[in-house]
Amino acid sequence: MNSPQPSIATRLTRLLGIEHPIVLPGMTYVAVPRLVGAVSRAGGLGILASGGLSTQECAQAIADIRAITDKPFAVGCSLALPGARECVSVALDAQVPVLNISMGKGDWVIERAHAYGGKVIATVSNEKHARAAIDSGVDGLIVTGHEAAAHGGKVTSMVLLPAVRDLCDLPIIAAGGVADGRGLVAALALGADAVAMGTRFATSLESPLHADTKQLVVSKAAEATIYSKNFDTYPCRVMDTAGGRKYTARPLSPPVALTRSVQAALEIDRPLMDLARDAMAQGPAQAVRTAYFGAATLAMRKAMYEANHDEGVQLIGQSQGLVHDVVSVDEIMARTVAQAREALAQLQRGFV
Repeated sequence: MNSPQPSIATRLTRLLGIEHPIVLPGMTYVAVPRLVGAVSRAGGLGILASGGLSTQECAQAIADIRAITDKPFAVGCSLALPGARECVSVALDAQVPVLNISMGKGDWVIERAHAYGGKVIATVSNEKHARAAIDSGVDGLIVTGHEAAAHGGKVTSMVLLPAVRDLCDLPIIAAGGVADGRGLVAALALGADAVAMGTRFATSLESPLHADTKQLVVSKAAEATIYSKNFDTYPCRVMDTAGGRKYTARPLSPPVALTRSVQAALEIDRPLMDLARDAMAQGPAQAVRTAYFGAATLAMRKAMYEANHDEGVQLIGQSQGLVHDVVSVDEIMARTVAQAREALAQLQRGFV
């Protein structure tokens, strides 16, 4: 493994008390305690994905992370999903250092977190949502560009980052298109204070992805992705595979989405009535959207955990073209910081 490198201090590292401006985003079914703890222990910020967790599972996941490391970590919550508010409350009761919120108003989260000294970071994918998050009083932003896996926006990181930087002086974490130290330096130049490297950490040794899926990522080129709203009703980037093409060829009909959602709930042993009640409490439109999310999770799990890419769908960023091996989190962190320092030194030396 490369020898440890000195930290690169930014507004984000100072705000959160972390060593390196490198973040594991809260990717559903990927950002599990083992991976979150490894990233935080290595000096970055790991964000636990709470989507799909019960309150008991969320509490246990937080305890598991704290058993791995005493360094700062975060819990990520998509507020529009069933059960999210309950998981946020669990995290707040546990006084988790950082909350990462998305898909909803989080004023109450900010108020409770600030009461014990916690920080709140909002994930946004456009300027409108960035303005709303800034006005709500968040402590920082994850700005997700078009290149990112899953639900990136319409604008690439190259443009979106400086556009959001012009709106505020909050710490910004750049997500989308970054998998190494060169991307870190580029993001810093565009106004970010850190980077989220979801695709890179998803292919680490500590990641729960199936070994064959990790090797598939390594083999894929940057352009081998599909961007479509047909997968779960939101524009979403997935790997170009037989399953990816199948699930994005056309929108699912509501009955098929509901059937697959029920099947997903049965496979992960979640109480169907609890899920249905949570979804309906948010209105019929959200209930339909929740059914689509449920159908998507079944396909995601098949790709991630079974390496079934005929019936499964792997969410992945264009930065898969920059991933060439499967190594430990410590190795990824050391390489990224070393490469970033070399890139900075090269810029200071000038080009001949």
